[in-house]
Amino acid sequence: MRKSTFLGLMAFLMTLPVLAQKKIDFKEFTLDNGLHVIMHQDNSTPIVITSVLYHVGSKNENPERTGFAHFFEHLMFEGSENIDRGQYMKIIESRGGTLNAFTSNDITYYYELLPSNELELALYMESERMLHSKVDMTGVETQREVVKEEYRQRYENQPYGTILPETLKRAYSDHPYRWAPIGSLDHLNAATIEEFQQFYNDFYVPNNATLTIAGDIDYAQTEEWVRKYFTEIPMGSKEIYRPNVTEAKKTEEIRDIIYDNIQIPAVIQAYNLPPRNHPDSYALSMLSTYLTGGSSSLMTKELVDKQQKALAIAAIPLELEDGGIFIMYGITNMGVEPEALETEVDKLIKQVQDEGISDQDYEKLQNIIENNIVSGNSSMAGIAQNLAEAHVIFGDANYINQTMEKYSQVTKADLQRVAKEYLNLDGRVVLYYLPKTEESTTEE
Repeated sequence: MRKSTFLGLMAFLMTLPVLAQKKIDFKEFTLDNGLHVIMHQDNSTPIVITSVLYHVGSKNENPERTGFAHFFEHLMFEGSENIDRGQYMKIIESRGGTLNAFTSNDITYYYELLPSNELELALYMESERMLHSKVDMTGVETQREVVKEEYRQRYENQPYGTILPETLKRAYSDHPYRWAPIGSLDHLNAATIEEFQQFYNDFYVPNNATLTIAGDIDYAQTEEWVRKYFTEIPMGSKEIYRPNVTEAKKTEEIRDIIYDNIQIPAVIQAYNLPPRNHPDSYALSMLSTYLTGGSSSLMTKELVDKQQKALAIAAIPLELEDGGIFIMYGITNMGVEPEALETEVDKLIKQVQDEGISDQDYEKLQNIIENNIVSGNSSMAGIAQNLAEAHVIFGDANYINQTMEKYSQVTKADLQRVAKEYLNLDGRVVLYYLPKTEESTTEE
């Protein structure tokens, strides 16, 4: 879900760099109710980001009620006891602001971007969301229809739209990562209002939230307002549910064919990854960039430009808290069979496994990664999100200042090693996406 009014001035200010700031300074404290607060001051531009990260995603759901975390991302804009239904967005937008939210397998994240003189408003709005949100049948029925339409647009009617859910349910057999955040519409339809209210009471509590404020702020005044609006919110009454499941390492390849409303076949490969905070995650992220990150990457040059076996190819490490997946997909060129593209992809993976990468490619890769890290912290929005995730996922907000060092420690040997260890053909998922017109022919 993306709830935004892209006002010209605000959009421009949001993308301004943070004056080449190398170290991100911040202050943090925790309220008695468990709410962790992180503040970053930058008075160079009169804007402020107020964000709340709730440590709840699709992995926290009941297997019989999937889609709740994503559904709540929508429902939490319905209003509250003190904010009329449908007014949440209008209030922020009327003050010159924008707002947004997203849900992943691990977290749900909300933010408002406003002129800095509206900070108190943003804090009030987020405290209302946490304490007084409307979780009633009117809102549930409204958002059910919204989610149904989103499902149709993003999954049913979009070519290759089901790659993520189809891959996840084969890559995981035990862990709740086996379903995508969109979940099941049948589960949402079957749920009672009491179940929705229980989810809100269980997860939208201060001891499961991180509040981050970044921008043109005064530390003392900001802390005063935070305590004013959030101290009264009670801590959750029970322990936050976290799945204690370890996905067993796969030793056999899983293959399948998906018939979709497409014209051109695609090949999808998925390899299981370690937890997001595992030391190998840096090398694997760099490896994905080397393989398909841009026009000069190994597979793009070889398979798209030189051999012309693929129209597009990408490797995406889906980094998740309990262990993600390395998804690689290629869309075949006209007249190229999926088997032919898969063979060439495997050859290039084996090339990296056997030979590693050159000094020149390694140096270029380091420069790309450094630029990506700097770009990620070049806006107030980026800093706010990175601080929150550093605290929640890595256990230390100062991780935001350590990321560059972590990547700089990755050697060429590490890239070759993780390619051998994780891109293992014996335990991967391989899917062929074929046009539905080929279904009857294939079955015969």
